[in-house]
Amino acid sequence: YEPGQLAAAGADVLKTKSFRSREVPGMSLTVQVAPDDCTGCGLCVTACPAHDKSEVKRKSINLRPIEEHLDVERVAWDAFLRVHEADPAQWDPASVKTSQLRQPLFEFSGACAGCGETPYLKLLTQLFGDHLLIANATGCSSIYGGNLPTTPYCTNDEGRGPAWSNSLFEDNAEFGLGIRLGLEAQQHAALGLLDKLSSGDAPLVDADLATAVAASVDDLGDIPIRQQRVRVEQLRAALTSLDSPDATHLLELIGTLVRKTVWIVGGDGWAYDIGAGGLDHVLGSGRTVNILVLDTEVYSNTGGQASKATPRGAVAKFAASGKAIAKKDLGLEAMSYGDVYVAQVALGANDIQTVKALLEAEAWPGVSLVIAYSTCIAHGFDMSESMTHQKAAVHSGHWPLYRYQPGDGEAKQPFQLDSAAPTVAYADFARSEARFSMLQRSDPDRAAQLLAIAQSDVTARWHHYEQLAGIERTAPVHIARHTIDETDGE
Repeated sequence: YEPGQLAAAGADVLKTKSFRSREVPGMSLTVQVAPDDCTGCGLCVTACPAHDKSEVKRKSINLRPIEEHLDVERVAWDAFLRVHEADPAQWDPASVKTSQLRQPLFEFSGACAGCGETPYLKLLTQLFGDHLLIANATGCSSIYGGNLPTTPYCTNDEGRGPAWSNSLFEDNAEFGLGIRLGLEAQQHAALGLLDKLSSGDAPLVDADLATAVAASVDDLGDIPIRQQRVRVEQLRAALTSLDSPDATHLLELIGTLVRKTVWIVGGDGWAYDIGAGGLDHVLGSGRTVNILVLDTEVYSNTGGQASKATPRGAVAKFAASGKAIAKKDLGLEAMSYGDVYVAQVALGANDIQTVKALLEAEAWPGVSLVIAYSTCIAHGFDMSESMTHQKAAVHSGHWPLYRYQPGDGEAKQPFQLDSAAPTVAYADFARSEARFSMLQRSDPDRAAQLLAIAQSDVTARWHHYEQLAGIERTAPVHIARHTIDETDGE
């Protein structure tokens, strides 16, 4: 915000929290906690660069009993809401730091403290929030996303925000594709009416304005979309004064002349299992629609059953002796179509890659699929370490980071491997989470066998990805072959 905003808003209480912004010269920056909505998850403390569990270092952020600070911070929060922020369109969404200066239009969700899913939705709204349409599968993301009569999705100062709707568990992909098809049909009808009204010997609408509107219906970026909204408002004003059925009809459809981004959102239970057929249909549709899979690797919302996303060796309901088969590779399945943008991301491991993947997915003129590693309370670890565990998953090779952008036959390598070769044994990663360590306590022999096979899975998958990325393998790989007798676990 502009430095003079504190005085203008009567927010002098924030003076001690006002800093000169290093990211945006000439601006001031304030970070303020909403005291009544803090869940105490501790993620901010863990993520703070000065954090030291031994408390030898002086920390920038600390957890303290709320009673000591509640009344003071309520006053500060009210003052914070009165401060008029600078125009968010000037903040570059492609930068991690400046993307976080953009107002999130997803807040106070009521999800579990430390939830690994909600940061992706918050980021999605910061990047595309004022022109975002979400089709949300039933599951955790629909429960905290539509906890009616309240909702965490909100609007900006212009009154714009995401449009959200929830379908069933099994048909969300078809539901989201239907939104995309309906939008395209309405846009096509609107363009036809616009052409009709602006052509002929006696046009009712200025031809230059109509041409400019028609040429910009799919423009990307905050500034081009804002410019298109100005043109559409000029068109609306012109249509309002016309006594014409076509003008009346176009007024009903005029909102479709500004770009909308459609995202189909759901968990792994939907994407890998119950809704897999519909998801496959969307992947093969060729339409401009985006898919975000919040992959917790377990049916989090319904009590923790195993899904096809559950990794080998993990304990879950109906897999109490450890899942015996490997996790399905949804990304490779999507890549087989050849025209689908695919990315696998983990915000806590590489935030830059996550932002880049979401922006590339939005810009891709076709289907895009982003699979996001989402740590969950069902994994069985201290959720204040949620982001650290995402790093561990990547470093162990359990969750390789990549982006696949179909090429046009030129020299460009379509598959980009964004994480380094595994540096941590898979067993070390597994031991840090109860979903794996439970089996090590109850049946150590079977746990050891499954983890050995899982390590082979990790190694084989990594080398396959190296081949896709055109990276020459430096050493041969010997993959042990194992079989498991489900009757006795031997």
